[in-house]
Amino acid sequence: MAMNNESIEGTLLVHQQFFKVEMTEGPLSKLIVAILMAVVFIFINSIMFHTLLSKPVFRELPRYILFAHMLCNDSVQLMVSMLLYLLSMNLQMIPKALCALFLFFATTTFNNAPLNLAVMSLERYAAICFPLRHSEIVNHKSAGVSIGLIWIFSSINLGIDVIYSLMVSPVSFKDTMYCSRERFIISPWQIDKFQGFNYLFFVTVTAILIFSYINVVVAARSASSQKDSAKKAHDTILLHLGQLVLCVNTFIFGTIERALAMTSSSRLFMDLRYMNFLFVLLLPRCLSPLIYGLRDDAVRPLFLYYVRCGYKKVKPSATIH
Repeated sequence: MAMNNESIEGTLLVHQQFFKVEMTEGPLSKLIVAILMAVVFIFINSIMFHTLLSKPVFRELPRYILFAHMLCNDSVQLMVSMLLYLLSMNLQMIPKALCALFLFFATTTFNNAPLNLAVMSLERYAAICFPLRHSEIVNHKSAGVSIGLIWIFSSINLGIDVIYSLMVSPVSFKDTMYCSRERFIISPWQIDKFQGFNYLFFVTVTAILIFSYINVVVAARSASSQKDSAKKAHDTILLHLGQLVLCVNTFIFGTIERALAMTSSSRLFMDLRYMNFLFVLLLPRCLSPLIYGLRDDAVRPLFLYYVRCGYKKVKPSATIH
């Protein structure tokens, strides 16, 4: 255990040294780009969330409730990710208890994204394959229960580490530290648990998406009266698969970062680490809600209306069902 802690501490000290080199050698233009990207897309998500609140039908239909949850979840993920990035860039030490709170939101919202995609795909599957029972199976209450379960399952992984760390060294939660997920990994079994949860999330979500996709395709071929709805559901689930690929990229963020830490050049490490943070972790959270929202015929005109500050009137382009 001591050797494991020493190796983790060594890696963290290497990262901190590189951060210090970056902050003294170069301008903060890259940091500003990352902050601006996060702020712009949080603003866009806020407008889209306001769009969903503007019409009662959006507040009642489960598919839009889940979409609103996606917007809130990814916005929180962007904010917390940028906060942790700023803390690391400035070598800012914070109380371990506060770090645990930040990491709770960072890791839970991170895990929420693929699970939310899975639930949204199941909703489309129920709408196409069980149209007569859709309102009974998927409703306002079931959507709320699903969101609650998503948060519970997503928080288990970190929750175990925080509780174990609290049991082993409760006094340490009063100490200040450089906030990092690795600081809560004390024993080797926690690494195996962490990887096991990631594999479980990926396999479960992938299986649900493939299951939904196959059943929707079969329904589209057998029911001629619902071909248009089935085609839209088919395209939606394909979009979810694409979003899952973006989520999978974020799962390898830590692996890529550890590999980059082996480079001999501090400048090269910081440049590659920044690109990894920007394109692997940040960008997928920015694009997914935007792509999904603009693709929806009911949401898009209202969203554009609010983006233009009500300059043009909205003409409904689709019937919501």
